[in-house]
Amino acid sequence: MYNLLKGKRGIIFGALDQNSIAWKVAERAHEEGATFVLTNAPIAMRFGEINALAEKTGSQVIPADATSMEDLENLITQSVEILGGKLDFVLHSIGMSINVRKGNHYTEQNYDYTHKGFDVSALSFHKVMNVLYKNKAMNEWGSIVALSYMAAQRVFPDYNDMADNKAYLESVARSFGYFFGRDFKVRVNTISQSPTPTTAGTGVKGFGDFLVFAEKMSPLGNATALECADYTITMFSDLTRKVTLQNLLHDGGFSNMGISDAIVADYLRE
Repeated sequence: MYNLLKGKRGIIFGALDQNSIAWKVAERAHEEGATFVLTNAPIAMRFGEINALAEKTGSQVIPADATSMEDLENLITQSVEILGGKLDFVLHSIGMSINVRKGNHYTEQNYDYTHKGFDVSALSFHKVMNVLYKNKAMNEWGSIVALSYMAAQRVFPDYNDMADNKAYLESVARSFGYFFGRDFKVRVNTISQSPTPTTAGTGVKGFGDFLVFAEKMSPLGNATALECADYTITMFSDLTRKVTLQNLLHDGGFSNMGISDAIVADYLRE
């Protein structure tokens, strides 16, 4: 451990179980000296194991619906009180598509589901920053990070409406990040992670096959949840004070590849 977050305070959204990237971030943040509040939607908490993570990291859990401004106001006010001061980092690790869960094709969406997924997965990031911003809840040189995926820029047919959600998420990071940087010296970024076998990720059709494909396409292989957590910790630390408005690709090189020898070999064998 390097004490990269010694004395820093934060909020971590979205830790569901040990497969969650947010779960790994919480473990690593604790190891690096941070104190933080854990939060998730009340319905998600019923299916997850967040209380075990709270006990392990000495954290408190505050249930909050990230689509509710009232819940977010309560969460941030309580967090500042519990932690004894303004926040240094916030992780937004929230994503949900009811259309994916229900098997609705992208061309035949249930738009009520689309709207709900957009609110949870993307608009919630704007809402979180809105409450942080107007309450001046972040310390100078603080860091806000949201987790994204490359489907925001490129077509992955079975990623469905989550691709649209991630595109909006990244745009919000840039647009709101400008004001956070200008007014409070707070940086805002997204991390575009490799396909990762989280609870949300494995719900995408054909995920297992794509995981293998991405592993063979990437010169360094897929980044794991723990490796993403390590990268996130560096973004929370003082080592990255001038990195903002970026979508940071953390994918083993996948995003710059056209074809790899391993993929060519697979095609030749067919």
